[in-house]
Amino acid sequence: MPNPDHPYYLLSATCRQHHATLVAVSKTRSVEEVEEVYQMGQRIFAENRVQELLEKSPALPKDIEWHLIGHLQTNKVRSIIPYVSCIQSLDRINLWDKIQEEAVRSDKKIKCLLQIKIAAEETKYGWNFEELNNILLSDKHRTCPDVIICGVMGMASLTDDLIQVRNEMKSLKASFDHLKDHYFKNDPVFDTISMGMSGDYNIALEEGSTMIRIGSLLFT
Repeated sequence: MPNPDHPYYLLSATCRQHHATLVAVSKTRSVEEVEEVYQMGQRIFAENRVQELLEKSPALPKDIEWHLIGHLQTNKVRSIIPYVSCIQSLDRINLWDKIQEEAVRSDKKIKCLLQIKIAAEETKYGWNFEELNNILLSDKHRTCPDVIICGVMGMASLTDDLIQVRNEMKSLKASFDHLKDHYFKNDPVFDTISMGMSGDYNIALEEGSTMIRIGSLLFT
């Protein structure tokens, strides 16, 4: 019997209040732990590593929607296409081309988010916004029709400075608004701002996030 005090229920209610989507980040968690949260009603799960996604997906219910949120190597794209619903970490042009290639090969449209670098840490991946803007000016999103761009994703700095975190999230929202106005104005699919994790999701929701990625709070 599900525990009514489990954080899942509070997080779900918070997401409904903000018209946002809850993504359960199941990296390093066992199939049994994922199954427990699934039984509470969660259907969208995310993995950082391709190998974990490939191992867990066949062992879990088929109606789970899997997202990949970690850095993706081009040589791993083919292996995840049959399992993944959304690649949130589209962060460079050769990856875009490879996803398009494998989408055509598999006869499958692939939803993706453009990962934009908003954090101060050098270790974080993502597009430089100016570079991304120039690529979209060249109509890249139209030359890869099987890669469905659904919005943006970003990770704020890991810091106790909440003003910095908020400002980074504001910058992602501003980037989304610019891209929507200039390149995706008439595209209803471009509607996602994926930002906010266990330590900063409340700030993210206040700053316009439509999708939060929660791991440690859910798997306690």
